[in-house]
Amino acid sequence: MARKKKLKIEEPILLGLGALADDLGIEAYVVGGYVRDLVLGGENKDIDVMVIGDPVVFSRKAAQKLGATGFVVFEKFRTAQMTVGDVKVEIVGARKESYEHGSRKPHVVAGTLHEDLSRRDFTINAMAVGINRALKGESGFGELVDPFGGVTALSKEIIDTPLDPAETFSEDPLRILRALRFACRFGFSLAPRVSEAVVEMKSRLGIVSQERITDEFMKILSSSRPSVGLKLMQDTGVMRLVFPEISEMPGVEQRQDHHHKDVFLHTLSVVDHLAEASDNVWLRFAGLVHDIAKPDTKKFVEGVGWTFHGHDEIGARRMKKLFQRMRLPMESLPYVEKLVRLHLRPMALAVEGVTDSAVRRLLFEAGNDFDDLMKLCRADITSKNKRLIAEYTRNYDSVEEKAKVVEEKDRVRNWQPPVNGEEIMETFGLKPGKAVGLLKKAVESAVLDGRIPNDHAAAMQYLRENREKILAGS
Repeated sequence: MARKKKLKIEEPILLGLGALADDLGIEAYVVGGYVRDLVLGGENKDIDVMVIGDPVVFSRKAAQKLGATGFVVFEKFRTAQMTVGDVKVEIVGARKESYEHGSRKPHVVAGTLHEDLSRRDFTINAMAVGINRALKGESGFGELVDPFGGVTALSKEIIDTPLDPAETFSEDPLRILRALRFACRFGFSLAPRVSEAVVEMKSRLGIVSQERITDEFMKILSSSRPSVGLKLMQDTGVMRLVFPEISEMPGVEQRQDHHHKDVFLHTLSVVDHLAEASDNVWLRFAGLVHDIAKPDTKKFVEGVGWTFHGHDEIGARRMKKLFQRMRLPMESLPYVEKLVRLHLRPMALAVEGVTDSAVRRLLFEAGNDFDDLMKLCRADITSKNKRLIAEYTRNYDSVEEKAKVVEEKDRVRNWQPPVNGEEIMETFGLKPGKAVGLLKKAVESAVLDGRIPNDHAAAMQYLRENREKILAGS
C-alpha cells in the first residue's frame, strides 16, 4: 500500500458525518472525486462518503443531523443521496460488484475498503480519506488511503485504472468514454494499457444506454478544450460508434484560405474557439455540427477548388434525426438548426454588400440568437493567414455594426407582425384561409425590405393600397 499522507479536512458536512460515524462506531471515509480535487487543491460540490457498515441506517441519521433535503435511499445498491445546502451528498456502503457479460445491472454485496476502491473507475478516483476522529484515533482523521497510486497518477497526469482496464471496462463499458472525458477535462494522457483497452473494447459501448453515452459526450463538449476529448474519440475509434457523422470528417479537404485544410481539424478549432468565447454547450454543439454535411456535398470545381454547396441547409435538415438518435433535448433543436442553417449568411452578406434590407432579414431570421450566430461565424475563421483573418474580422465587424443600427431603427430582431390575422380578416371581410396568409407575408416582406416602417399604421395603409395586387399574385 502506498505511503500514507494527511489531507486537511475542513468541510463542515464531513466533520458532521465523521462525528456521527464515531457515535455509531462506524468507519467512514470521503472518497472519489472530492479526494481527487482535494489533492489537486480544487473544490468539489459533490461529496461521496463510504462507510464500513450499514449505509442505510447511517444515511437516515445523517439526513436528520444535517437537515438534508431530497433524501433518497436505494437499499439494493447500499446507497443514499441527499442535498445539504448547495452540496450533493452520496453515502454508500463499502461494496463489491459483479456483472453478467451482457448486462449493466450489478450484483452488489458488502465489501472491504480495498475492494470498494478497486472497483472504482480510475486510480485518480480510487482514493479515500478517513473522517473519524475518535474511532481510530486522531491519527486516522485526514489520513489518505491510496492503494492504487492515485496521487502518483495525478502528478504524472495519467489516466489509469485500479485493476486491469479490461476488467474495469467490462464491468461498466461507459468507463471507456469516461476515460476519454477525464483525459480531456484534466489534459491528461491515457496510460498505454488503458488506450489499448479502449480500442479493443469500444464495441462494448453497445450495451450502454444512449442517454448515458450522450451525457458523457456532452460533458466532453462542456470542457475547457473539447478538442482533446474529440480527437481521442476519433483516434481510438470511439467516435465512429458515438457520433459517426463526425468520424467521417477527417481527410475531407477544403480550401485553405478561410479554414484548415481538413474539415475535422477545422471543426475541432471552431469548437475550441467557441469554448473560449462561451459556456453555452449548445453553441459549441452547433459549432461541432455546422459542417456536418460537407463530406456528402464535396465537389471539385476547376479553378475554384473544393466546394460544399448547400451543406448549410442539408446539415440543418439532418439535425432532427440526429437529436432523436442521440436522445438530445428537443427544445434545443430549433437553436442548433438555426445556427447551422445561417452560419454562411453573415460572410455572404459582407461580400455581397451590407445593405439595410439584407441585414434586416438576417436579424429577422436569427432573432435573439444573432449574437451567438456571430460568435459561431468568428469561431469559423481558422485560417493561418493573418491578413485573411484581419479581413474576415473586419467583414464581421461591419455586419454587426450595421445590425446594431438597423435593429435600433427597425426593431426586427425579435419581430412581431404589426398586424395580425384576426385584424386582417375583420378589416377586409375575409375568412381564415390562404388570402390572410398572403397578406401577412406581404407585410412581413415590405417591412424587411424597408418599403414600410415596422408599425401598425404603415402596415394597414400598405394593405389597403396593395391588397388587390397581393391577392392577385402580382
